Amino acid sequence: MSMATRTDTQSPALHAADSHDLIRVHGARENNLKDVSIEIPKRRLTVFTGVSGSGKSSLVFDTIAAESQRMINETYSAFVQGFMPTQARPEVDVLDGLTTAIIVDQQRMGADPRSTVGTATDANAMLRILFSRLGTPHIGPPSAYAFNVPSVRASGAITVERGAKKAVKATFNRTGGMCTRCEGRGTVSDIDLTQLYDDSKSLAEGAFTIPGWKSDSFWTVRVYAESGLLDPDKPIRTFTKKEMQDFLYREPTKVKVEGVNLTYEGLIPKIQKSFLSKDKEAMQPHIRAFVERAVTFTTCPECAGTRLSEGARSSKIERISIADACAMQISDLAEWVRGLKEPSVAPLLAALQHTLDSFVEIGLGYLSLERPAGTLSGGEAQRVKMIRHLGSSLTDVTYVFDEPTIGLHPHDIQRMNNLLLRLRDKGNTVLVVEHKPEAIAIADHVVDLGPGAGTGGGTVCFEGTLEGLRASGTVTGRHLDDRAAVKETVRTPTGTLAIRGATANNLQNVDVDIPLGALVVVTGVAGSGKSSLVHGSLPRQMGGEGVVSIDQGAIRGSRRSNPATYTGLLDPIRKAFAKANGVKPALFSANSEGACPTCNGAGVIFTDLAMMAGVSSPCEECEGKRFQASVLEYHLAGRDISEVLAMSVTEAEEFFGAGEAHTPAAHKILERLADVGLGYLTLGQPLTTLSGGERQRLKLATHMAEKGGVYVLDEPTTGLHLADVEHLLGLLDRLVDSGKSVIVIEHHQAVMAHADWIVDLGPGAGHDGGRIVFEGTPADLVAARSTLTGEHLAAYVG
Repeated sequence: MSMATRTDTQSPALHAADSHDLIRVHGARENNLKDVSIEIPKRRLTVFTGVSGSGKSSLVFDTIAAESQRMINETYSAFVQGFMPTQARPEVDVLDGLTTAIIVDQQRMGADPRSTVGTATDANAMLRILFSRLGTPHIGPPSAYAFNVPSVRASGAITVERGAKKAVKATFNRTGGMCTRCEGRGTVSDIDLTQLYDDSKSLAEGAFTIPGWKSDSFWTVRVYAESGLLDPDKPIRTFTKKEMQDFLYREPTKVKVEGVNLTYEGLIPKIQKSFLSKDKEAMQPHIRAFVERAVTFTTCPECAGTRLSEGARSSKIERISIADACAMQISDLAEWVRGLKEPSVAPLLAALQHTLDSFVEIGLGYLSLERPAGTLSGGEAQRVKMIRHLGSSLTDVTYVFDEPTIGLHPHDIQRMNNLLLRLRDKGNTVLVVEHKPEAIAIADHVVDLGPGAGTGGGTVCFEGTLEGLRASGTVTGRHLDDRAAVKETVRTPTGTLAIRGATANNLQNVDVDIPLGALVVVTGVAGSGKSSLVHGSLPRQMGGEGVVSIDQGAIRGSRRSNPATYTGLLDPIRKAFAKANGVKPALFSANSEGACPTCNGAGVIFTDLAMMAGVSSPCEECEGKRFQASVLEYHLAGRDISEVLAMSVTEAEEFFGAGEAHTPAAHKILERLADVGLGYLTLGQPLTTLSGGERQRLKLATHMAEKGGVYVLDEPTTGLHLADVEHLLGLLDRLVDSGKSVIVIEHHQAVMAHADWIVDLGPGAGHDGGRIVFEGTPADLVAARSTLTGEHLAAYVG
């Protein structure tokens, strides 16, 4: 039967379903947004620009993406919702036309030692199945190749309660791939006992040298001294073998101290539980320093750092074990998998091949699957998360990216742009928060927020095309075509720091002299060995002394932490209030005696509604001020403590700079915060609301007080608007002019152009990198154009 021919020549009227081609936001008020109303075209690439702190993330992540995720969660049953994180509805009047949002952010991956690049993606799972099917000798199911699964054996009687109860003999076996010595961590730790106690003293004389272990503490020191198991007046070095065994290794035992039941446990297991089981990055600086002194980590001698049992290492496919496969550079592993021709596992090989090729395509081919996930930079972590979306056949999805070009060399940005355009061309809506002009250039639609940061931002300054943005006269529009000129005269170094034979990670026996007393920029494509050279070799050369290293690691802090507590600013402020009013400083802390008793100093009351989103409402007692009413009666220069915490850094700098409130210690910290461009932050703003760029600059301000002679900065332009980069360069100049040496790992051409000396690594990534391809001044690099960096810098400065 022939197909019916259409007789109507007129185009049909627009179908009702096709009219929903916009995401409409009306009256958004999250964080600093001021009743923002915009319309975002669907199935297009929209870039959100604006100075750091202008409200981009508040609009894209905290409003659009958050509401989309919340509405999806509401489609699940109440039972399932009970297991999911609950989210409150964002502060917005109308959100219309939303589609499913997939968020690809810069959150660092978990720093658990058992989490690797392979386990964080699906690559390890697929490799384990492959080896369980093709590996010879065959040692068991996929779990036999998993370093997170221990082998288990059990036998005994089990009672089956069904009809007439009866005991049944049962045995249970599970083969795991975990190395028994290091328990799948790849490293073993030894504790240096000399760092835990002074063996010439007795327990009664305070032998312990562990931070936080006070001599009158019931739970730590006194439980040893008064347990009855040890002689408290005998120097530790004179303990008998039995006493030493009890002191260091005794199993948990119930003891009575002053009529209170306590648990006594040997010192080594106690230290392992209280310090070593925690994430080192989350520790306070003095405790982290103690752990680094007391604990030495060495490669596990049994598995040679592969984390796997002997059985898992013995099973091979074409002379390659799973440990060898995970240690390979991913680009090489992809080639090896491509060479495997086995029809029985063809679908598995195709899926594994696609995942590995995605790594290479996204510019991460230089990683290996065994690389610990916690060591990835923010940009690498974000690109690893992108991998699972590249081959996805979903369409009409909203992808939300947070500065996807972070950590990318100008050479790699083009690759990232192509990926974003590919996602868009599949029929998806792509929303990108971005500062780099090369990434803004591919936008179909631009939304510029501002005009300033913090309370000075939160409004839409421009919405339209890239050409419109250029002509708009907004801060972004004016700075879009900024180009820094190469420095005419460079500083003369005051000395050099010689690094010899550096072999960390992919470095190939590198020798380099880094000038001191100058601004040195270390550059090269992602994965060329910049961080390995700077973070791996510098502290060793300097003996760890005088090196202040500021990386992109997240700031740990709850919603009770704020810039005032993090920078130590609250201490001089509390003392100034206490002195002026003749009372205790503890009254002026919302986490201590001065806290409002109703909300415990949080300022809000949280009502948990089980699987429904919890509701937070301002505390009625203190009206969100967080302090007791009696504390707010004490004033300093006419202001109470809650009014001071509501000030911006700029206001507070003026307030504590002169007059009755003159406090030099507070003023110094505020000056440093203003120096790094955080003048708009309020002192009491929760740390959880700060953007990535703001957090790094907060760290920089805190570390500027340290006495170090060498500052190492890891991509300080991360999250910085084009207009703020000039401000940062001024700050770096001031640091160098004050006699410091500043070494910056950076991809931003403006910072390269401003350097006194450039060290360029390459020529490629992974084993194709790790060599010095250029050392010299920026002018020489531009003139030579001998490297990828040189070509891009020459194009940039025109």
